[in-house]
Amino acid sequence: MRAVFVGVTWKFERGAAFLFLPYLFWVSFAAALNYTVWRMNPPLSRSMSGLPTAIASRFASQPDTEGFPDSDAWGKSSPLRFAHDWKGENADPARSTEVRLLWTPDTLFVRFLANYRNITVFPDAREDGWRDELWNRDVAEVFLQPDSREPWKYKEFEVSPNGQWIDLKIASGGKEELRSKLRRRVVQDAPAKTWTAELAIPMRSLTPDFDAKQTWRMNFSRVEGEAEPRFYSAWSPTYSQEPNFHVPGAFGKLVFRE
Repeated sequence: MRAVFVGVTWKFERGAAFLFLPYLFWVSFAAALNYTVWRMNPPLSRSMSGLPTAIASRFASQPDTEGFPDSDAWGKSSPLRFAHDWKGENADPARSTEVRLLWTPDTLFVRFLANYRNITVFPDAREDGWRDELWNRDVAEVFLQPDSREPWKYKEFEVSPNGQWIDLKIASGGKEELRSKLRRRVVQDAPAKTWTAELAIPMRSLTPDFDAKQTWRMNFSRVEGEAEPRFYSAWSPTYSQEPNFHVPGAFGKLVFRE
């Protein structure tokens, strides 16, 4: 109606139409902002108290020769598993994912064990393995939000079955390379149809003042498939109409345990 008013008034009294334009622009901006909020935080079927919790265990032993926790350390951490899609439906055990978390004051370690049906990856990447738009092929992803007081700001890390990776700083829907200095190790096991990815994420790339007593927000996801319909899986379902992992309101909780 406001746009119609401007259009009609323009023919007879352009001064009045000009005066109404700022209001029209503001209403349009507010509508776009509300739409973005709705897309990123669709109605959830549960409250915050019902969101899942991940436990990161303190890594106090010596890393292996490549600077990662050894199998014994990973085995003592608490696993979380998911095989359903982003709506919490249509579970596919052949594409299930296990995640384990360890931490030190300097590093957050994330380990994905991914079962797969098929593997589709990019043949090329930057010299250091960083690959833009990595999500258009098979990936495992972790979303981390150390400070939930800024709901539109979080970090995203992805790794592919062939070791390519991407790190992003997300703010109000925009994204830029994080330059986190992440390290990764990826191993494929074709007979078992699994691939394992270990990430070592520097804490300083996540938060300037790490405090193990603080609870973070986070989510994990998987994408598999060369063409649509692809398999989109999320640990904490986002319940969006279309596959969408960028839903901070659906992020689960991350607790650091000594």
